[in-house]
Amino acid sequence: METRDQDVLAALRAATAARHAELDAHTPLAAPEVDLAAYGAHLRLLERWLAPVPGWLAAFNDGPQLPDYLGAIRADLAHSALASAAASDESVTPSQLQQLPPSLSQPPAPWPAQASAAYRWGVCYVVEGSQLGGAVLYKRLAARLAPHPLDYLRGNGSPGPRWQQFLAALRANVVEPAQIEDACAGARDAFDRLIALNRAMDQ
Repeated sequence: METRDQDVLAALRAATAARHAELDAHTPLAAPEVDLAAYGAHLRLLERWLAPVPGWLAAFNDGPQLPDYLGAIRADLAHSALASAAASDESVTPSQLQQLPPSLSQPPAPWPAQASAAYRWGVCYVVEGSQLGGAVLYKRLAARLAPHPLDYLRGNGSPGPRWQQFLAALRANVVEPAQIEDACAGARDAFDRLIALNRAMDQ
């Protein structure tokens, strides 16, 4: 018999499974032959997605917070290897590797100012979970995309311990059925925003 602690993680996985599968199949790094231009597009997508989140979370005096993932993304975007890749491809300029397409020129919609702590835990579940995927991508792409260090994907070592700490805090703070429902809503919204941005980048 499952406990309520186990139920929150099972509920989040079920609520986001289809969305997770769509992203896995269609993000810039899902292509069979990934190059540095694709990595730059991946970074710009994540930067756009994450940019509003830390300030939104900081406006609350409860609930989860996030490490400085944006700083790592921006450092990778500024790495000279991206400019070198552009220099070797006359069809791509360094500015194109750094900038968003015109379809994403408008500021992102703000996150809800009155969101419950459980909803915010759901959003952070998606952000923190993406770090696990980053570690897998790093192993697959590190040699192919060298000399770029892929520091964002590499992170600060194995993401497993942090993920387990996050899950323990999630389970301790999201317990009641209404909280679990709110967390699932936050997770779905986080995925939906990323999916919408990914689709817009292809336009």
